[in-house]
Amino acid sequence: MKKLEKIIERIVDYKYETIRIKGHSINPDDFTIIAGPCTIENRESLEEIALHLNSIGINFMRGGAYKLRTSPQDFAGLGSIAFDWLGTISEKYNLVTVSEITDSSHLDEMMEKVDILLVGTRNMLNYPLLTQIGKSGKPVILKRGMSSTVEEWLLASEYILSEGNSRLIYCERGIRTFDSITRNTYDISAIPLLRKYIPFPIIGDPSHATGLRELIKPVSLATVAAGASGLLIEAHPTPELVKVDSRQTIDLKTLTEINQLSGEIKKILY
Repeated sequence: MKKLEKIIERIVDYKYETIRIKGHSINPDDFTIIAGPCTIENRESLEEIALHLNSIGINFMRGGAYKLRTSPQDFAGLGSIAFDWLGTISEKYNLVTVSEITDSSHLDEMMEKVDILLVGTRNMLNYPLLTQIGKSGKPVILKRGMSSTVEEWLLASEYILSEGNSRLIYCERGIRTFDSITRNTYDISAIPLLRKYIPFPIIGDPSHATGLRELIKPVSLATVAAGASGLLIEAHPTPELVKVDSRQTIDLKTLTEINQLSGEIKKILY
């Protein structure tokens, strides 16, 4: 615990810089939902998602152009053209874009075409990439590694912070344990723990945490109650048809319900 306390002391010294993009902002005490497809498959469905987000007051849209897959046979994204669609559609609906960076070679392109970088669980330990992102100054969401402790997660974040980039959001997405009934074991306790000690937004990813569509809504609401600064959710008009993470993707009706209920819970508890 003493080692963790020292890490926290250092991180507290990095003052969080509010992320302000397109008239929208993210702060530790606000609540932000980021939703959209894990990986962009076509322009039509992306625009339908953007229109829906805009209609229910969600200002942040996720969408991947590249996807790290366990099997090389699986769909791994459309590449640059997906960034182009994401940029064009987000401008039309005044949405802030979030996309996963999977390789340092994509950084220059993403600096121009994406508003917030997402570092996935596999790249949490990619320290050279984290250092480059730190130097870039680009806003970033850092997911917890699938087998990483909170201490290791915080240390990884220092690679970004120590380069002068404090536009950082932490994302709890569950960790790999002996239990396989869900995709991961959601360490929801990490959210209030970090909220107590560090001055940065902590959001939750119920999609990767559970891997099961029917659990996304209740786990999202539990995340809100735990004091999270937001949610990162995979949503699509026809979730059963998507190529990536179909089983953990919700439909737009469920997303609307989560958005509404999250606001009600925040009013009651906070």
